[in-house]
Amino acid sequence: MRILVIDPIAGAAGDMLLGGLLAIGADREAVTRAMSSVVAEPTFEEVDRAGIRATRVRTHATSTHRSLDEVLARVEGSDAPSGAIALARRVFLRLHAAESRVHGLEHVHFHEVGADDAIADVIGAATALLSLSPDGVSVLPVPLAQGTVDGAHGTYPLPSPATVALLSESGIEARLESGDGTETLTPTGAALLAEFQTLPWRALGHFTVTAAGYGAGTRNPPGRPNVLRTLLVETRSEHADSVEVLETNVDDVTGEVLAHAIARLMENGARDVQALPALMKKGRMGFLVRVVCRPGDGPRCARLLAEELGTLGVRSIPCVHRLVADRTVEPVPVTIAGETRMIGIKHGILDGKVFTSKPEFEQVRDWATALGLPVRVVLRAVEEAAGRRTTEMGDAPR
Repeated sequence: MRILVIDPIAGAAGDMLLGGLLAIGADREAVTRAMSSVVAEPTFEEVDRAGIRATRVRTHATSTHRSLDEVLARVEGSDAPSGAIALARRVFLRLHAAESRVHGLEHVHFHEVGADDAIADVIGAATALLSLSPDGVSVLPVPLAQGTVDGAHGTYPLPSPATVALLSESGIEARLESGDGTETLTPTGAALLAEFQTLPWRALGHFTVTAAGYGAGTRNPPGRPNVLRTLLVETRSEHADSVEVLETNVDDVTGEVLAHAIARLMENGARDVQALPALMKKGRMGFLVRVVCRPGDGPRCARLLAEELGTLGVRSIPCVHRLVADRTVEPVPVTIAGETRMIGIKHGILDGKVFTSKPEFEQVRDWATALGLPVRVVLRAVEEAAGRRTTEMGDAPR
C-alpha cells in the first residue's frame, strides 16, 4: 500500500501542509488552478529553514473574513476536482463545529479560519492530496506549544480552544512542548490533519520511504527548522486496512429522514452506510443502521447518528480489519456513433493481477446523456472496450 505520512516536526498550518504535499510531487498545475479560482494565483518558492530546503506557499490573499455560507460558496464555486471540493467542505464544517462548541452558535463568525488565505490553503491542500492518490494517510504526533495567542475574541491560551476541540474528536496524537509561545498547530492545520488521517500511525508497521519533502512555515527561527515533513511510503501489509463500524437500531424515523442521515454521514467522511430492515422488540419493524468509517471519524459519525435519528445509543466496533485491493484508473478509448471518448476504467488488483474492472459511472452517464442513448447501451460498449484492453494487457479479469 502507498501511504502518505505527515510528520509535523515544528507544527502544522495549512500552508505548511500544502507545501509539503507539493514537495513530494502533488500536481502544481491543478493546485494553482484551484487556488486561483477562490482567491488569487499563488506562488511557490524554495526556501531555507535552518539548513533544510522546503517549499513555501504564498496565497496573496487579502485579510477579508467570511461567514461559513460564504466560505462554502467560494469552495463549491472553485475550479477544483469534485472530490477536492467535497473534502474542503468537510474541513470547513469541522472548523465550524469546533468554533461553535467553543463560542456558541450565536457567536461564530468564522474569524481567522474564514480568511481568504485559509480558503486558498484548504482547497489547495485538498486538491494536492487527491492528486497524489495515496491509499491511506497517517499523522505522527503533533507538537503543541504553550503560552498565549491573540485572536479575534481576545487573548487565549495555547493551543487555542478551537484547536483543542478539533483534536478531541480526531484521534490525532499530540505532544506538549515548551516552545517560544508561538502557535504550532493552527485550527486550519488541525482540521486538515483530522480530515486527512485514515490510518493511525502506530498501525503503519514496516515500510519503505519512496519520497520525502518539506513544507515551510512563515517564520524562520535560528537553529530550529520550522517545517512540516511529508513522506510517501510503501508498506508491507497484505492489502490490510482498519476501519471502525458503528451500529444503531431505530424504529421511529421515516424513509426521508433516514435518507437524509445517510447523505450527511457520507458528506462527513463515512466510507459506507447501510440501513437494513430489522424486526425489533414487540414485533416492531425498524432498521439496523451500520456505518463504516475511519477510526478517527467514529465519534463525529456517532454524534451525527444521534442528532439525525434521535437514537439514544450507538455501538462502536473499533479497528475492524478489512481486505483492501490495490486500484488504478486507466483511461480507455471508446467509440460510439463515430464519437471517441476516453473513459476511466477502475482496475482492482491483487498480487499484481487485475481481478475486476469497472467503468467510472459518472463519465458513462454524462456521455449517454450527450448522445441521447440509454445508459445501459453506453455502459455495455464501454465494458466491451475495457475487456478488449484488459485482454491486450495479457491480464484478463478473473
